[in-house]
Amino acid sequence: MINIGVVGYGYWGPNIVRNFNSLNDARVICVCDKNKKVLNSFQKHYPAVHTTTDFNQLITFPDINAIAIVTPVFTHYKLAKLALEKGKHVFVEKPFTSTVAQAEELIELADKNNLKIMVDHTFLFTGAVNKIKELVDNDTLGNLYYFDSTRVNLGLFQHDVNVIWDLAPHDLSIMDYIIDEKPESITASGKAHFNNGLEDIAYITVNFSNNMIAHFNVNWLSPVKVRSTLIGGEKKMLVWNDLDADEKVKVYDKGVKVDNKKGIYDLLVSYRSGDMFAPKVAQTEALKLETEHFIDCILNDKIPINDGHAGLRVVRILEASDKSLKNNGKMIQL
Repeated sequence: MINIGVVGYGYWGPNIVRNFNSLNDARVICVCDKNKKVLNSFQKHYPAVHTTTDFNQLITFPDINAIAIVTPVFTHYKLAKLALEKGKHVFVEKPFTSTVAQAEELIELADKNNLKIMVDHTFLFTGAVNKIKELVDNDTLGNLYYFDSTRVNLGLFQHDVNVIWDLAPHDLSIMDYIIDEKPESITASGKAHFNNGLEDIAYITVNFSNNMIAHFNVNWLSPVKVRSTLIGGEKKMLVWNDLDADEKVKVYDKGVKVDNKKGIYDLLVSYRSGDMFAPKVAQTEALKLETEHFIDCILNDKIPINDGHAGLRVVRILEASDKSLKNNGKMIQL
């Protein structure tokens, strides 16, 4: 049995507690939050679980094996470091840390103490993303040309991070999971329309060495909510609409064939337009599968698919995007 301590019982914390408590090999035995009213409300639903407002008390609580950190990103490094130093495995909300240096230090500390780090990239455990990875891995799409993601809605505005750090980690982690090639450079542009200095709309372009390109549109100011990804391949093209309840993933037998003869003006372009099919995707709650994976990795000494290195790769792109924003869209090498 893996005993879990949870710090942070705000927006996402209740889902973390519920899913860990639903597992046969795990249980939440203590929850920490600075807000006593939150803890009083929590104990009405979980009277057997201990509560505290002191994180130091949480990490020294008897028999706790792992700490789930569900707090703002600027707290992740400090809390995770303290937990790892106390010999606890760490499950941490995305993004992993505020800087690349912090992520690298935590990975080194976990390796030194033979502990697991899992970054909460929940979408990697959805049926849709796993179906897309399957289609990419089995070469259904062929060589990939582009990955184009849109994640926009009206709010929720954050007070500590810009829209890139808030929304982009979802899609960056998905790209990192699906595409084996690693990005080479980043450009980013965006604007802050209010006086807090935090960009509320932004665009990120990721360049790869194999002529593939990825583009991310994140926006807190959209009048409509859009969660869509286009992946174009040599053989087929794919559309993922996360808001579509029935056919989230659609694969189109459409593409372009280019024949280049001797002369530069003899470029011949032909278009292929065939059928569309919507593969069946699993409907199991992603967070349940993710928490199961975390416990399995601890019990059986496995490496999580969303380990600290996966979190680091996302933070590296986020940090580079900030540098590009501050330098008027300058290309930043990774």
